[in-house]
Amino acid sequence: MTTVSTAEAIAFLHAHGVRDADIERATAAGRLHLLVLENLALAGTPKYTQAEVAELSGLSTEDLRRFWRALGFPDVEPGDRAFTEEDLNVLGTVTGSIAMGVTDIDVAVQLTRVYGSSMARIADAEVQSGLSRTPEESARMAELFALTGGGPITAVATILEHVWRRHLQAAIRRQTMSDADTAGTLTVGFCDLVGFTAMSQQLDEAALAAVVSRFEELAYDTVAAGGGRVVKMIGDEVMYVVDNPTIAAHIGIALSDAYSDEESLSDVRVGLAYGPVLGWEGDYFGPVVNLAHRIVNIAFPGTVVVSGEVADAIDDETGLEVRPLRPRMLKDIGRVPLFVVGHPGEARPQWRGRTRRMAPAREVAKAVLTEVARRHGLRRDADGGDGEGPEVEAAVDGGERPAP
Repeated sequence: MTTVSTAEAIAFLHAHGVRDADIERATAAGRLHLLVLENLALAGTPKYTQAEVAELSGLSTEDLRRFWRALGFPDVEPGDRAFTEEDLNVLGTVTGSIAMGVTDIDVAVQLTRVYGSSMARIADAEVQSGLSRTPEESARMAELFALTGGGPITAVATILEHVWRRHLQAAIRRQTMSDADTAGTLTVGFCDLVGFTAMSQQLDEAALAAVVSRFEELAYDTVAAGGGRVVKMIGDEVMYVVDNPTIAAHIGIALSDAYSDEESLSDVRVGLAYGPVLGWEGDYFGPVVNLAHRIVNIAFPGTVVVSGEVADAIDDETGLEVRPLRPRMLKDIGRVPLFVVGHPGEARPQWRGRTRRMAPAREVAKAVLTEVARRHGLRRDADGGDGEGPEVEAAVDGGERPAP
């Protein structure tokens, strides 16, 4: 049991009706601070039933249920007092906007779905980052949270609001400044980390998390610095969009260079396509997105492969060299002309980077596994040196290979 005083934290939890058994369990697990935060998270005490909130807000019970589900929460039992005064105030704001004609019920539910999924991810990330605490650290944090009340949560809420306003301004400006003739037209890029399947089978959770974290960090830094926008991360893949195909190609090359210079990661391959897309709930859909994703799957490690539309848009631009590849049959799309983009003067842009022509994915995966193993002490030879023993070889043999 920790020797750090937890008197304020325990008094706070008792005042919120938390049982001693739950306090003892959280203390032993090093999560007393999370138990305090849980009781600080909501402003006010739940006191309204579903029917009461519906009547007071002017919504039907069914519409209230739609909003609650859109936020990602399960249905509330009819008699449960699960809603706070703040819930009622927010719903009142929504119904007021609907009454003024600013929005309608279907659009409001759609946006609520986006808010819910985004905030759920943020909340999960925040909690996960605070899980690894010793009982002593947890006790100190629990005391701090209990003494400062909702200060830490209020601080995060302030940050979130500011970031949202910044992104709102940027999104409005993009729409305001966009050319009416090219509205809804974007360059879509996918960047895929080679050999990730082999790595994920070999590494423990800590090492794999380090690889994914570094992959995401480089992706966000490179895309944002180049003027693009990361749409989403999908495991070992990043999807980004750019208005201008030339800028998108420069970002693709920058991504290839960045990962080529990163010793703890393998090369990436990038696929680009350009044309009309459907923007929906912060994501993008349509044939152009599908084409970009198909292209990245057949690209060689270290290369940027683009569709004919992208090549046509950047062929005469300075600072880029576009070379044709033989047309490829892409699944569910058909035969497509493809091009590789690189720096001018590269002898063979289709073989750039650290990878070699023969089985590049296997060799890169082997190097990455060895480097990460060395850093995290996952395997060592009998003589104490870093090893590439049969475990590494087995994982690499099951890795990815580029299409011929």
